[in-house]
Amino acid sequence: MSFSQVAPFVDYNGYFQTFYKGNVRILEMQRITSFDAGDNIVPYIDNRGNFKIYNGEKVEQIAIQSVNYKFSDYLVAWKIGSGIYSYDKGVKKLLTLFGGDYVVKDSLVVFQDTRFKTLNVLYRGEIIQLMQQTGDLNMPDCIGENIIGFRDNGDVYRIFWNGKIFEVGGTALGITFQAGTDIVCFNDAINKTFAVFDKGTFMDVEGMYMKNYKAGRGFIVYEDQAGNLWRYQQGQKTNITDFNSGIWDVKDDVIIWNENNLFFTLFNGEKKAVCNYKPDDYLLKNNVIAFRNSQGGVSVSIDGKTTTISNQKDALYSIYGSSVLLELFNKSFVYFSDGKMITN
Repeated sequence: MSFSQVAPFVDYNGYFQTFYKGNVRILEMQRITSFDAGDNIVPYIDNRGNFKIYNGEKVEQIAIQSVNYKFSDYLVAWKIGSGIYSYDKGVKKLLTLFGGDYVVKDSLVVFQDTRFKTLNVLYRGEIIQLMQQTGDLNMPDCIGENIIGFRDNGDVYRIFWNGKIFEVGGTALGITFQAGTDIVCFNDAINKTFAVFDKGTFMDVEGMYMKNYKAGRGFIVYEDQAGNLWRYQQGQKTNITDFNSGIWDVKDDVIIWNENNLFFTLFNGEKKAVCNYKPDDYLLKNNVIAFRNSQGGVSVSIDGKTTTISNQKDALYSIYGSSVLLELFNKSFVYFSDGKMITN
């Protein structure tokens, strides 16, 4: 279970607040310009245009100007001019003064250095060079939360994980990676198999290409040529469904799929019904499925149990950790966490 340190919102008075440990904490009393949030971090621009970060415990002023930033559940990176900077657990770091494109994930900041035409990654406080590009600068083909699949010079494909670079092989046919946490899956154009890189080890999962595939935290889900869904985790393959589901998705610890307009998930390896209809929209994150229910309100499925939070139509909803935050039409808020609801 993933617990969030933040669940921010702007109330009807314009106060910028967050739910925290069952209480409400005011971050700014003047209406802010904008904000974003991960599970444990809130970057925002205040009413004077200053860039600030709330790290779950306190607010820090980062720059006395508005900046373009990118964020994840734990990291924030931003550009001032051509400089790229990062923020990780209270530590600010200059990554390069010659920055190009960059991407932020839970454990990684991947960025280009235009001076030396290098592709680099910030991992556990250390800057590691992935490659020096001979042609145009390009970002990696696939970036997971702590793992990267990329094409090096000469069409050589590699994977970065745990501070090390592993070679997949060279091919002009192209490889499409799907990455989650600690795992990457791909149709292997070199050996003509469906393969996985799992915590430092390559393994063939199937002897032919798969139609579709996605990666979560330490597992993958894939659809074979007949439309059957399978899960691979820790060296074991499990059939999820023999029905042609049509719609299925994976994010973090969650799998969802539909059979005859019924939505299902897996909890502890068991098939659990989420709802008996196809939701109009849904969000997946950590171990949470939040979705638009049949009344137009919002329901949530956590650990195989479905609960209705509100039947008020068109409520906005977000997931933070294992909690869900709803914004109702009258600018009131409902925070659902650990089976309890708190309103503001």
